[in-house]
Amino acid sequence: MAEPPLDEGRQTREGTTAVTQTLAIIKPDAVLGGRAGKILAHLEEAGFTVRALAMTRLDSRSAGEFYRVHRERPFYVSLVEFMTSGPVVPMVLEAPDAVRALREVIGATDPTEAAAGTVRRLYAESKERNAIHASDSDENAAREIQFFFSHEDLSTSR
Repeated sequence: MAEPPLDEGRQTREGTTAVTQTLAIIKPDAVLGGRAGKILAHLEEAGFTVRALAMTRLDSRSAGEFYRVHRERPFYVSLVEFMTSGPVVPMVLEAPDAVRALREVIGATDPTEAAAGTVRRLYAESKERNAIHASDSDENAAREIQFFFSHEDLSTSR
């Protein structure tokens, strides 16, 4: 007899939260401002394991493709310009319920609204220059991880 499906992959049959992966990107403002190391340390201290990490520079085409879900939003053009203004540090992070956990650790988009001790409250300059990107769902995390990292990148990181 087949077992029932797990709750969206978040709960194991034993009832503990499953370890999942998500994507974070340290944005150009934080990299150029010398805060990438502090942000990475903050994430590791919060319990995330880094499974893949790179420093790269996005061109307009790749930044536009990555943020295509925002194409119709008024901030799309400025977002693409910002994300191509300097190097970025994409990384695959692993933790129990990683997407939710990371979004809690980074805080609200606007650093003035972010909780004390969150990445954005500590390291972001403004709502637009907010130091870090985090996937907003498990589905987007999978798509975003594949955008930056190959299967080989991930399989050799353990």
